[in-house]
Amino acid sequence: MQILTQLVGDKATKQDLIVLGSFSKTSKEGKKDITTAALTGWDKEVKASFNAVTLSKEFTGAKDQTFTFDHEGTRYLAYGLGDKKDYTAESLRRAVAKIVKAVSSKYANVQITFDHFIAKGNKEASAHAATESIIMTDYNFAKYKSKKTESKLKKLTLLLSGTKAQNKKVYKAIEDATKVAESINVARDFVNEPPNVLNSVSYSKLIEKDVKANLKGVKTKILGKAELKKEKMGMFLSVNAGSAFDPRLVHLTYTPKKATKKTKHIAFVGKGLTFDTGGYSLKPGGSIINMKFDMAGSSTVYAAFRAAVLLELPVKISCFLGLTDNAINSEATMPDSIVTARNGKTVEILNTDAEGRLVLGDVLDYACDHKPDMLIDAATLTGACLIALGTEVCGVMSNDQKLADKLLKSAKATDEYMWQLPIIDEWRNDMKSPIADLKNIGGSRWGGTAKAAAFLENFVQDGISWAHLDIAGCGDSQSHLPYCPSKGGSGLIIRTLVDLAKNA
Repeated sequence: MQILTQLVGDKATKQDLIVLGSFSKTSKEGKKDITTAALTGWDKEVKASFNAVTLSKEFTGAKDQTFTFDHEGTRYLAYGLGDKKDYTAESLRRAVAKIVKAVSSKYANVQITFDHFIAKGNKEASAHAATESIIMTDYNFAKYKSKKTESKLKKLTLLLSGTKAQNKKVYKAIEDATKVAESINVARDFVNEPPNVLNSVSYSKLIEKDVKANLKGVKTKILGKAELKKEKMGMFLSVNAGSAFDPRLVHLTYTPKKATKKTKHIAFVGKGLTFDTGGYSLKPGGSIINMKFDMAGSSTVYAAFRAAVLLELPVKISCFLGLTDNAINSEATMPDSIVTARNGKTVEILNTDAEGRLVLGDVLDYACDHKPDMLIDAATLTGACLIALGTEVCGVMSNDQKLADKLLKSAKATDEYMWQLPIIDEWRNDMKSPIADLKNIGGSRWGGTAKAAAFLENFVQDGISWAHLDIAGCGDSQSHLPYCPSKGGSGLIIRTLVDLAKNA
């Protein structure tokens, strides 16, 4: 679908449908409160045609209320935005998503009168939010369907008031949002690929191909099994031991053109388990379904990296992706095994289904060697995160409150849900083993998300500001958000990380 812009003063083009927005307004008639549609900014002739329809009186501008009518041979859709004081950028995002879904099967060429939908008077931010929503909503993973259902909607035009010069920042907002939203859809594609197609080797090749095609100036380094052995990544290799595919550590580096000694350096680390059986600690049948999703952390940080590069942000960014699957064969790691991590610490593996932290630990240590100013990892790490925070909220744990605050601020700015969990000494002590330096699970199921973070903390070198994001809940199937698929990769938290990079 094309997203186009048109100025109010330009020659009108033929549209199949024009969408108008209306807030609701409440006034007193005697002792009664009467709610009606505001119709602010509507063309006089269009408003007259609307009022001429008897049933139009039932349209009050209530949130998500719709009403269709005709004017001079063109179909119009009035869309209710509710009380203006409650209307935010996220309200706009959701309203536009619902509009796109409602019209995509009926109309090929749709125009939205954009001025009606602006949130809090911020035209640029509203254009950014609307564009994100349109592209994210239009996403459909149908490559394996023998009969594909094509969307009828081919062109969506935003009608803008003002001149080209006055809309310069709006055009830039649309361009930037497109780069972010398209990167989100790349991440969704990776998550939705089946495990018989996406493995550590094929996944690394897809990333390498995308970098070469779309990301100028990015350095790519891919470490295979031999290189990981040289790096002494005993934990990472233990997870890969039962796999038919060699592991891959993808290392990407972006340096802005005008980098100086003062240029900030952000490192992203992502868990890329292309499928997780649980190993010898085999998952039950109901839990093993959808374990292709266990690489969503890697797709999240790659998409954030990708968007940051396309935006040409003035910050250095490194991206480290640990890719493998967790399978079972005669060489797979057995529970009770002890392995040595890259940083020299020994780890007792009591549960082979707590494998993501083993991969992340070695990759975090490797990332620390590059001395980033901030280090952020993302992973579908624990089912405990869903128990603590539900399926909608990302958990954040950190060794630096300033970094945690920045992440929470960026999440709020992008209308994504994030909540901080603590890492306390009792949980750090619980991750110690009586026969090795560490064990990979705690002594009880309680506090499992933060205990996993307490384990990871052991592989973050001194002086490195680090945060761990557990996206086990929010990385998949967010049916409550109209701009996310009800099933499959959500692409959430990418916008938060891009915002963090913008403000680094």
